[in-house]
Amino acid sequence: MPSQQEVQWSQLKVGVLVLVALAALTALVFLMSGSTGGFLAGKITAHSYFENSAGLKVGAPVNLEGVTIGTVTSVRIVPERKLTPVEVTMRIGKKNQPALHTDSKTSLETIGVLGDTVVDINSKFATGPEIKDGAELQTTETPNLTDVIKSSQGTIEQLNTILAKVDNLVDSLNSGKGSIGMLINDPTLYNRAISALNEIQSLVDQVGNGKGSIGKLIADDTLYNRANDTVAKLEDVANQIDSGNGTIGKLIKDETLYNNFREATQNLNGLLKDINAGKGSIGILAKDPNFAHKLNDTVTKLDSILNRIDNGEGTIGQLMVNKDLYNHTDEMIQNTNNLMTAIRQNPKKYLTIHLKIF
Repeated sequence: MPSQQEVQWSQLKVGVLVLVALAALTALVFLMSGSTGGFLAGKITAHSYFENSAGLKVGAPVNLEGVTIGTVTSVRIVPERKLTPVEVTMRIGKKNQPALHTDSKTSLETIGVLGDTVVDINSKFATGPEIKDGAELQTTETPNLTDVIKSSQGTIEQLNTILAKVDNLVDSLNSGKGSIGMLINDPTLYNRAISALNEIQSLVDQVGNGKGSIGKLIADDTLYNRANDTVAKLEDVANQIDSGNGTIGKLIKDETLYNNFREATQNLNGLLKDINAGKGSIGILAKDPNFAHKLNDTVTKLDSILNRIDNGEGTIGQLMVNKDLYNHTDEMIQNTNNLMTAIRQNPKKYLTIHLKIF
């Protein structure tokens, strides 16, 4: 019969063996059923370069449309890349390789209450070929909370400044400062408004009662009756015109005027044709070159005479230019008028009749 010590040792070995088996089984199940395809599943590596890591850590999930397909295996700085120096290496289950394309986009997103940073891959609009192991995926930079706060800092400061000015303006209005403040706090405006409304109401009442010119226009039927009579008369005139009565009616309805006008137009056209053909006195005058030359010579001579008169040549020119001659002529006319006046007043003084008998 085994001793108690041997029994305890056997139990200890059995317990240790069970624990090791359970641990191995648990690890195997975890590795084989993990979201990345398990320990034995194939893996591919992909790289992306970001401007900032935004707190991304090794071991962070790599999601495709929100589903975890891998993990981050490395986050390091690459000095050669000035604009995007942060290199993120991802290990992705090979079974997800068909869903990843060369034009798929990666971005850094925050999830959870604590805002853990993860890599999110977007292949919704990707149409390129399937990626290969070690491929580089293009990135789409999304602003994180810090960037949003920094970019909105200036807006917040401007908003605070505006709010301070608005607060000062409200205080000024409440204290009755400025024109608007006086309008708000001074009861005079209210009293004037009430008075104006009362006057308007009184005016409306007077108009409604037929008082005043506007009231009579609205309440008195005389204007309406006169307007109605005027419209009736206009309608009667229109009817008479339409019936051909009166001068205007005859002008509109009677075809005689139209025929006379048409005949006159035809006669005028015939006259113009005769003139253009050189017929008649006017036609001869219009077409005869001798008449045109004579008319031109006459106009030339008349222009020469007018130029001589304007230059003071000849008697008429002297009359036009020489003021002395004009004054003498005017004086002579005045003396003649005075002589005629004196003869009318005392004809015996100037007129003597001698009778001789032979």
